[in-house]
Amino acid sequence: MINTFKKNVYKAFGLTILSEIPLLELIQTNVVSDEIDIVIERADLSRLWLQHASSDEDFVIKKDWVMFRMPETAIFLVQNGRRILVSPMNVAHENEIRLYILGTCMGAILLQRKILPLHGSAIAINGKAYAIVGDSGAGKSTLASAFLTRGFQLLSDDVIPVTLDNENIPIIKPSYPQQKLWLESLNHFGMESNKYQPLFVRETKYAVPVHSQFATEALPLAGIFELVKGDKEEIELQPIQNLKRFYKLYYHTYRNFFIEGSGLMEWHFNTCSKIINKIDFYQLRRPTTRFTAHDLTELILNTIKVEGKV
Repeated sequence: MINTFKKNVYKAFGLTILSEIPLLELIQTNVVSDEIDIVIERADLSRLWLQHASSDEDFVIKKDWVMFRMPETAIFLVQNGRRILVSPMNVAHENEIRLYILGTCMGAILLQRKILPLHGSAIAINGKAYAIVGDSGAGKSTLASAFLTRGFQLLSDDVIPVTLDNENIPIIKPSYPQQKLWLESLNHFGMESNKYQPLFVRETKYAVPVHSQFATEALPLAGIFELVKGDKEEIELQPIQNLKRFYKLYYHTYRNFFIEGSGLMEWHFNTCSKIINKIDFYQLRRPTTRFTAHDLTELILNTIKVEGKV
């Protein structure tokens, strides 16, 4: 049974969200009820979990239906691209619940709504969007932060929503004005960690608000840079061509293991086929022995300029 809580309305990922769980990172708004895209509510999901999940499962994935359990945090259910139910555990910390709502739950919601979620950061540069994708720990948010120090704006951090317009031009819509940075990155940028909230208890990754440098308008996606760690001292830039682009887009789709179980393989392939020839696509290989975010920023800006995008 769903309890009664005060509900707030937010804008994020190009969607309007009505939530009885406070989502402090998001931008609040005022809309009428028929404009709501997503509803987030509390519910007791313990019995439903026992009905559908085996003892060794953390995720149950079906068409328009994703349920997962995070130990000591909550059980989450995402339905039909419109609804998120949250069943918190007694020891759960609200910051961690919000992380999963805005991460894994939102990734499932976007896929169910047939919006491509890429795992990375997106930066606004001269009226166009550029995505930085990569594995966890590759340095995506740190590189995005380096762009912010140069006066550019953030469109999204962690989950990048990509849609197609009527002419099949890929468009990125803003998510919310926050970055997630490790303590090491804060130190490199001269930022004091005691001014920011840790994402998890006993973890040195922090939530960094960027309200003054947040892009609020949707922008066309002009390029993707895959950031990877290398074993050489020099930075390497290589174009990604042809069918490799399909693989990279699949690999860097946020929670890509949702795709097949959700019956979205054909949609994902078709969407990627419309994107790959409309953007520039590069791999950036960086050394791990030194801090390279500012050098990478300069290289990306020079590459974009060479391609006529700045």
